[in-house]
Amino acid sequence: MAGLTGADFSEHDATGVVTASFAGTPDARLREVLDALVRHLHAFVRETRPTSAEWQAGIGYLTATGLRCDDARQEFVLLSDVLGVSMLVESINNRKAGDATEATVLGPFHVVGSPARPLGADIAGTGTAETAVGEECVVTGRVVAQAPDGTSGPGLAGATVDVWQAGGDGLYDVQAPGERPEGHLRGLFTTDADGRFWFRTVVPSSYSIPDDGPVGALLRASGRHPHRPAHVHVIAAAPGHVPVTTQVFVAGDPYLGSDAVFGVRRSLIRAFDQVDDRDRAAEYGVSNPFRHAHFDVVLQPVDPGPGGSR
Repeated sequence: MAGLTGADFSEHDATGVVTASFAGTPDARLREVLDALVRHLHAFVRETRPTSAEWQAGIGYLTATGLRCDDARQEFVLLSDVLGVSMLVESINNRKAGDATEATVLGPFHVVGSPARPLGADIAGTGTAETAVGEECVVTGRVVAQAPDGTSGPGLAGATVDVWQAGGDGLYDVQAPGERPEGHLRGLFTTDADGRFWFRTVVPSSYSIPDDGPVGALLRASGRHPHRPAHVHVIAAAPGHVPVTTQVFVAGDPYLGSDAVFGVRRSLIRAFDQVDDRDRAAEYGVSNPFRHAHFDVVLQPVDPGPGGSR
């Protein structure tokens, strides 16, 4: 296609003309991305053959998506989520080997700076005026290093475990400003000498992603539901290891097989079993009976060679 110019633009030569126009882009990575974008976008148009009215409707949809973005809501991220692009990017950039914990989407409700809490703290405020709706639950786990053979290795002391979740009513604190205090159902924990962590909370509930905008309209038009299965978000990190952003999913949730944002991984599903044991309840500081889930996080070591951990 070398030598093509705008004067050569036609249905057959369009792609070559446009990619040639970017040939002088100084940044090599940007040039690569623009070239691929044009080629795939032109291929999409050739395959679907949209009418002018359909193309204008598509532009109108993207415009409406942008207009729903503000400091509290990012509709384009939501669109990326429901099209599976967010999870695809995560999968490509977080390829795991052996027993390493799988990554999944960060989600729109992460807040930088979760409150630091001691091990065993109650992030749900059970027994106070700030109590979250839901069944009392204890989450225990361990952050461990991945061994050279790919299996789980020794515990990582001093690892950080950032957790956040919705309550039993499906709401995060940021969705109920003024009703719930900042940091409700969030916590930043530091593992003990054996890499262990534990905290008290409530069993999360499945919930609907925001569906009152363009993304919701797309889901309705395609016959899809907007629901996410119940889960607890986790970011685990330790010096010398690759941090992981993941989620713990509640076994038995009806949306595990149809997560609206495709974030579920079988390896991340855990039973939140009911425990009827007064002594254990007293040990954890919860009412009896209570629910319990255990989730270990296996972190890959940072690759010291060229290219780092990937």
